[in-house]
Amino acid sequence: MEINILIGGEAGQGVETVVALLGKAMIRSGYGVCLDKDYMSRVRGGHNFSRLRIAAETPWCAAGKVDILVSLDQETYLLHRDKLQGKSRIIYDPDMFSLPREEQRGAAVPLLHLAKEAGGAVMANTVAVGAVLVLMGMDTAAAEDLLRQMFAHKEGMVEKNLQALKKGYKEAALHCSACFSLPEKKLKEERLFIDGNQVLGMSALASGCRFLSAYPMTPSTGIMNYLAGKQEYGVVVEQAEDEISAINMVLGASFAGVRSMTCTSGGGFALMVEGVSLAGMTETPVVIVVGMRPGPATGLPTRTEQGDLEFVLHAGHGEFPRAVLSAVHLEDAFYRLNKAFYLADKYQIPVIFLTDQNFADSARSVTPFDFQRLNCERFLAEEENLVRPYRRYRYTENGISLRALPGQFPGEVVLADSDEHNEKGNIIEDALTRRRMVEKRLRKQEGLFSEMEEPVLYGHQEPDLLLIGWGSTFGCLRETVDILRDGDRRAALLHFSDLWPLPVKTVSRLLPGVKTSFCVENNATGQLASLLRRETGLEVDHKILKYDGRPFLPEEILQEVKKYV
Repeated sequence: MEINILIGGEAGQGVETVVALLGKAMIRSGYGVCLDKDYMSRVRGGHNFSRLRIAAETPWCAAGKVDILVSLDQETYLLHRDKLQGKSRIIYDPDMFSLPREEQRGAAVPLLHLAKEAGGAVMANTVAVGAVLVLMGMDTAAAEDLLRQMFAHKEGMVEKNLQALKKGYKEAALHCSACFSLPEKKLKEERLFIDGNQVLGMSALASGCRFLSAYPMTPSTGIMNYLAGKQEYGVVVEQAEDEISAINMVLGASFAGVRSMTCTSGGGFALMVEGVSLAGMTETPVVIVVGMRPGPATGLPTRTEQGDLEFVLHAGHGEFPRAVLSAVHLEDAFYRLNKAFYLADKYQIPVIFLTDQNFADSARSVTPFDFQRLNCERFLAEEENLVRPYRRYRYTENGISLRALPGQFPGEVVLADSDEHNEKGNIIEDALTRRRMVEKRLRKQEGLFSEMEEPVLYGHQEPDLLLIGWGSTFGCLRETVDILRDGDRRAALLHFSDLWPLPVKTVSRLLPGVKTSFCVENNATGQLASLLRRETGLEVDHKILKYDGRPFLPEEILQEVKKYV
């Protein structure tokens, strides 16, 4: 049992305020909540909407159907009425537009008028929250506590918002009180209500990141915003003039010993590729979060896609080791980004961490993270393991040279150069040193490969039907597998988090034995499927691809699966 709410309107009408207040109120009342957003790349106007899914346990993804539609404008109703069910309800302002005469599911609430009565038109979204609560049979206690916290610093605004909340509650009750049945509460412990960007910002901070330089670019800007608000922890956030400056500032900070990171999207990463190659040559640790969005060029700047996997695998001229990890779901991503910092420091390489808008802007109620699980080892030289004279690029069996910081050891010089160099760091031209230095850097790959985690196998352990995915599609694919198994299918999901070097043992064991396999990706060419074929020689039977800028819904995947099974 669950309730699905969609709130839509123009940018600037307060859609996010409604969902944030509702989501937090439901979590504090003991329910699991999942939120996703769909918004246009403009400050005002256009059509934005958010979906809130409420259940006994935290849902994994958004749902297509809508039980309560909050239409802050007429366009919302026109665009989403096909998602409504027979018993759905539509909260709308009759002073703004009218529903068709045949539409019997309306709950007219004069949002703007009631907000003005309470003290200001700006509180129309608070009125809407009250209306939704009464339709679900909820009281206003949790929402009232949240409003007191939110507006405690604004004189008079607490009482005005409380009045707006109660007016919306009372007015909607005239149409329908408790017309939806909430699921039985199961969640008793505290939960965070947090989105993907906030999780990554929190993870970076907890992992010891103390410098971030970036140029704002959706969908990764939220990471920079999060860290900019945490300067009491000693983190320095620099808004660079462009992405070229951003990555070079991060490399400079890392060379000096500060754990550093940058975040961008595909277009910004395109400007960073020379810096990625510089990190490869100088063996400087760097973590780069790439929030994917539909391209090419500006594409759809506020939509989602998994189109940059091939790009980041090959970005940067020359041959040098790198790692590519991806954000799967909130619980995993917190620890996975910590792993990115660990790998960057240990192997002295660039590590690219892939996210997308679907992950970045989706929020869920999750158990608070275990900070004791984080590994913050720095792998820096100490007096007892220093070999003198110090050579920054000393040849070693595993390819990893001892990393000292400039000025760390009196009398020892730390040299770095973007040209090919010898062990000490001096520029060279001879063939033998060039060959030995390339081989030294590439020897890191063997150790790096051993660090990669096999993909998660969820569902039947010996499946006939196998779905393969990566990144933020995990929740949707997991729910799809649950539906298939409820229908007595021997179905399973194999989902990748670590993408390069690609772990291949599990897929090589499973794929030849399944009757039907699907690779599900938010891109047009099946980039993971191509990578699997290249690395294992195995091909999936079918690809399910979506590239309209929107995330998958379980019913969409099921529809495609049923064409072949």
